[in-house]
Amino acid sequence: MNSLRKVVRSIVLKPKNILDLLQLKSKIKKSSDPLNIIIGSENTDYENWLPTNIESLNLLEKSSFENLLGEKKASKFLAEHVFEHISYADALIALKNCYAFMEKGGSIRIAVPDGFHPNPAYIEQVEPGGHGEGSHDHKLLYDYKKLSKVLEDAGFRVKLLEYYDEQQQFHFVDWKSDDGHILRSRRFDKRFNEPLGYSSLIIDGIKD
Repeated sequence: MNSLRKVVRSIVLKPKNILDLLQLKSKIKKSSDPLNIIIGSENTDYENWLPTNIESLNLLEKSSFENLLGEKKASKFLAEHVFEHISYADALIALKNCYAFMEKGGSIRIAVPDGFHPNPAYIEQVEPGGHGEGSHDHKLLYDYKKLSKVLEDAGFRVKLLEYYDEQQQFHFVDWKSDDGHILRSRRFDKRFNEPLGYSSLIIDGIKD
C-alpha cells in the first residue's frame, strides 16, 4: 500500500467536512445541469463548477465517486496542479475512475508543471524536492508525452492545449475557460512574460 493510500484511508471526516459533503451531494442530486467537478480544490469558486477535495472525492476509490455522484456522471473534470502530487500508477487509477464516471463526450482538463520548460530555474522550483511552494510533495515531473500516455492508457483521446516540446518550443491553442479555467497558464498568469516564464503543461482528455 503506497503512502498516499495510507494517508487517504486514515482521514477521519470532521463534522464540518461531513456537512460540506452532504451539501455537495444534495446539490448534485438536485441539479439538472451538466456536472462540472473541480478536483482537489475545495476553495475554488468558478461559476457552474463544483469544488471537491480529497475528503469529498477520493480519486483512487470507485466507491467515493459512487458516493458523491450517485446515479449521475460528470460532464467535465478540472484538475489544476493536482496530478503532480500522486504517483504515475495512482494517476492511471484516478483517470480510469474519472473516465468511468464521465458522460460520453465529456472531458478532463489537467494542468501540471511542464518538464520540458526551458528555464532551469523553473525546473528547480517545480521538480520533486524542488524549492517552489508545494514541490516538496511533488511525486514526478510530467512532460507532454508522459501526461498524454497516462491519459490515453486510461481511455481518453488527448488534445494538447499548452506545452513545451523537446526542442523547448512553446505551443498553445485557444481554449475556453468555460471548459475548465486554468490560472497558471499563458493567458492568465502574469509571470509568463517575466524572466522565470512560468507556465503549465495543459492537456484535455476527451471521452469519445
